[in-house]
Amino acid sequence: MLTQIYEVATTAEAEAISEIGVDHVGVLVGDGAFPRELRVQKAAAIMKMIRAPSVLSALFLSADVALIERMARELDPPIVHLGASSELLTPDLVVALRKSLSKPKFMRSVPVAGPEAVVLAQAYDGVVDWILLDSHRTGDVQIGAQGVTHDWSIIRKIVEGVRTPVILAGGLGPDNVREAIRSVGPAGVDSKTRTDQEGTHTKDLAKVEAFYRAATSG
Repeated sequence: MLTQIYEVATTAEAEAISEIGVDHVGVLVGDGAFPRELRVQKAAAIMKMIRAPSVLSALFLSADVALIERMARELDPPIVHLGASSELLTPDLVVALRKSLSKPKFMRSVPVAGPEAVVLAQAYDGVVDWILLDSHRTGDVQIGAQGVTHDWSIIRKIVEGVRTPVILAGGLGPDNVREAIRSVGPAGVDSKTRTDQEGTHTKDLAKVEAFYRAATSG
């Protein structure tokens, strides 16, 4: 079971989470248009502290393809994770971005707000390396970071209907990740809000380790 933790903001967090064994260490990267975005220089320092087999996943909430391309070329992350809302960053734009950035693997967030998520996820089947299914609030220009779960029965339909590996996100923590895995059967699981220290965006390393162990306990 692939494990992914967002959002890492310091070199110390990155080193500790990498040592736990988390597969994807997620960092929010951008030009400051969204809260807590890290500039490339800071993200690069964090990436240096991640030890194999863990790798950096660079999350871009922007829908500005030129900005994503420029920053991804400068950072050179193993994974480019696209988190802009689906109407702002469409599959054709993702295809074009992949052609210009041939080195990294790609992950695309897909919002799960209702049954229409099935068709939307299918539009990315074979286009990206992972489809990440996350909660979404209507009107937001980005997907995720809600800290709430969504309809796992919809997720199950998506998992069964696409070939691309699916990562389940949205309100997952140490206490419910095993149930989520049993219910959905994803290729991986992601946690942000429920592995933060209460009321902050700083990672709680004990919660991260508990999440990792619960997800990978078989």
